Amino acid sequence: MTYADTTEYLFAQLPMYQRIGKAAYKADLEGTIQLMDVLGHPELGFKSVHVAGTNGKGSTSHLIASICQDAGLKTGLYTSPHLIDFRERIRINGEMIPESSVTEFVEHYKIQFEEIGLSFFEWSVGLAFQYFKTEDVDIAIIEVGMGGRLDSTNVIVPEVSVVTNIGLDHTQYLGTSKAVIAKEKAGIFKEGVPVVVGETDSDTKPCFDETALELGCPLRYADQDRIDIEEIGLKGNHQIKNAQTAVAAIGELQMKGWQISSSNIDNGLKNVVENTGLRGRWEVLNHSPKVICDVAHNEEGVGYVVEELVKEKSSRQRIVLGFVDDKNVNKVLSLFPKDAEFYLCQASIPRAMDIDDLSSIANDLSLSFTSFKITKAAYEAALAASESTDLIFVGGSTFVVADLLTYLSGSS
Repeated sequence: MTYADTTEYLFAQLPMYQRIGKAAYKADLEGTIQLMDVLGHPELGFKSVHVAGTNGKGSTSHLIASICQDAGLKTGLYTSPHLIDFRERIRINGEMIPESSVTEFVEHYKIQFEEIGLSFFEWSVGLAFQYFKTEDVDIAIIEVGMGGRLDSTNVIVPEVSVVTNIGLDHTQYLGTSKAVIAKEKAGIFKEGVPVVVGETDSDTKPCFDETALELGCPLRYADQDRIDIEEIGLKGNHQIKNAQTAVAAIGELQMKGWQISSSNIDNGLKNVVENTGLRGRWEVLNHSPKVICDVAHNEEGVGYVVEELVKEKSSRQRIVLGFVDDKNVNKVLSLFPKDAEFYLCQASIPRAMDIDDLSSIANDLSLSFTSFKITKAAYEAALAASESTDLIFVGGSTFVVADLLTYLSGSS
């Protein structure tokens, strides 16, 4: 198999939540446990930090990884979803897993895993854990896919468990209140393992406090630590919160004897993009006109993005948006500046909200918009209409950003 054959198999043959949604969601760890048995339990072969949360868990994972790298640690990083290349999900010291490692893993285990009936995400977790063990990483930063308690990553016993924050997202799977969702996120707490929670919230604090007490987990809230952040390579007040959470997690590692200095922390925060390859977080793609993309996709995340948008000086804002069909699009869309020109599109995944449905919502909100079937067409129209002093923002869904970056990279 070539790498292209391998990824085609993974995307086309296996249930993938990011693409098809509920049909690929598995509400148990049975498949993952069987997977670890087949692989010889690689989850026991490396130290880790486990990161969950509604918003910011990807950025926080990259920040922690960047700091560890600056300290000279061989650092694995597992995140999801990817934007252009599947291999973005699995990195060591910022370098993506080689194509050959992906292909060899699939070829070797294909028949066994098909018999178990693994999902796409279970496959990718198995590959990541096996790779980190084989490459003998010093530590791996593992981002939860969704939730926590039943997530396929939840077979590790980490050095530190992290929950960035709790918001209302994936409510059809995780629950319709913050308190209920907090129970799912607290499912990553392990007996005696320190826990860092990024944001104190009266709706979720009782759950975190109670679970930590039951399991004997030392618990700290990063927003109560008054951590000063001098410089961070990511823009936005919300990224300061993520940085504080990352630094608090590093503090727990330091207390366990990990040799990480204050200069490692400063450099890691500042150089996170260069160190880890993080993309899609207020990423500036062009300057004249200014083009920015961001993967924020729920009410809280988009709220942070809009805070930054209103600070931008431009003659006119042109906003390219698409969504998946399980979001509260009415609320999210209403957060954007009403005087902007909107270019609505449909991301290239089955879960994408139909462009006619999105257009109907935009019409009800009295927005000025034009509709397009694909992201590329929406972006090209916004670009063609722009003066050099305009600003184009592309977002609403990770998959709209992925479509754009794939198009700009020249990939198919």
